[in-house]
Amino acid sequence: MPLFTILSLFPEAIESYLTVGVLGLAVKRELIQVQVVDFRDFSRDRHRTVDHRPFGGGPGMVLRPEPVVEAVEWVEERHGPHRRVVLDPAGTPFVQSHAKAMATAERTLLLAGRYEGFDERLLQLLDFEPFSIGDFVLAGGELPALCLLEAAARLIPGVLGDERSAELDSFSDAKTLDHPHFTRPRVFRGLTVPSVLLTGDHSAIDAWRQKEANKRTKERRPDLDDPKGA
Repeated sequence: MPLFTILSLFPEAIESYLTVGVLGLAVKRELIQVQVVDFRDFSRDRHRTVDHRPFGGGPGMVLRPEPVVEAVEWVEERHGPHRRVVLDPAGTPFVQSHAKAMATAERTLLLAGRYEGFDERLLQLLDFEPFSIGDFVLAGGELPALCLLEAAARLIPGVLGDERSAELDSFSDAKTLDHPHFTRPRVFRGLTVPSVLLTGDHSAIDAWRQKEANKRTKERRPDLDDPKGA
């Protein structure tokens, strides 16, 4: 069973999400194990301080290296080495191929930050891989950590009710988005379901879906099908 460890200053924000949806079912069925560690517990003073002003001046506070390094060491002494990931707006954009690799790892540690970020030395000492979920900045790394966790977890066999759901997702082949989906009613406010989907001709349906996936990709994400943009 894969183990995911999340280091955060707000474990309650993560733990509540782990009780619902895909992740909740995966945990309940013991298909994945998730532990959330508050690295404030590893601070060195009675005020449980984890941040300080940046050397050189500037706005905000920077997370000190000691609590995080000691938290990681504590986790790995008990559970073994992890693949170490830090959520960072300056990191590598996280894509589906990264989720697939993470889904096969035995142990993954996700470090969620706050404030202006981490002291760079802790990232160097522990050889973290930085990943970003987009070109924007959030108040902390908890939401990105959950994004990575869910993206990986849903690719683990048994987590989804039908494993074809993951196989046919957008980005599953790294080239196209998912095709449009339709369900009942057949007509809604004058808009009808494409007739090919009602024929029962699976080869025709597959061809339509591939055509629509290619069309959607070209319109919305032309970079996915452009070798220069790859």
